Amino acid sequence: MRPASLDEIRAANERFQLASPQEILQWGVERFFPRLLMATAFGAEGCCIIHMLSEIQPATKIINLETGYQFPETLELRERIKARYGIEVEYIYPETTVAEYEAEHGGPLHVLRPDQCCYDRKVLPLRRALQRLAPLAWISAIRKDQTAERQKADVVQWDQKFQLVKLNPLLNWTKKDVWAFIHRYNIPYNPLHDQNYPSIGCWPCTRPVAPGEDDRAGRWAGKVKKECGLHVVEVKDGEGI
Repeated sequence: MRPASLDEIRAANERFQLASPQEILQWGVERFFPRLLMATAFGAEGCCIIHMLSEIQPATKIINLETGYQFPETLELRERIKARYGIEVEYIYPETTVAEYEAEHGGPLHVLRPDQCCYDRKVLPLRRALQRLAPLAWISAIRKDQTAERQKADVVQWDQKFQLVKLNPLLNWTKKDVWAFIHRYNIPYNPLHDQNYPSIGCWPCTRPVAPGEDDRAGRWAGKVKKECGLHVVEVKDGEGI
């Protein structure tokens, strides 16, 4: 299977601007499976995509970056997804346990250096997983309306950071679209969403949001940081790639 060229990526992005998420995923499966990967944090959007993949190609490889700091509700959701769809999401672990990591750094690094913590416990494990699994493309569940950074993304783009084609099938969906889909198909989701956690990451760096706050206000609250480093969008000459 040959890698996609930049011309093919640009053509696909233009083709699927108004396409449904299922159409985008169907193309991704036809073009890249079995070298197609999804990374999920089990957010509401990711659960929608897992539901879609269960109907399009349930053998698509799906991974979760198990930092050791995930909420118990998140870990339990993995088991409910397995029971519902027969899809077992693979945990990708850092090289050290939480206890070892905190002992190495003299305490919780996420307090003083959250970027380093995300890098060590998310980005590096993902890089190792990508080397082992050797995908040509990966699927994310980002939405354009979540952050200013994500507004720069394309439906189909080249991920410069990880050297992969990246599919963002829910990019043009709204929060309302996501929850309408979840309720329509009774899709399993994290119960923390019902407790004012619209965006869920590691428990030390996630809090519920207050009425009127941005959906990602609860992530790394009080810090400028709003991304863990996985979904940085490279921009050249004004074009998201």
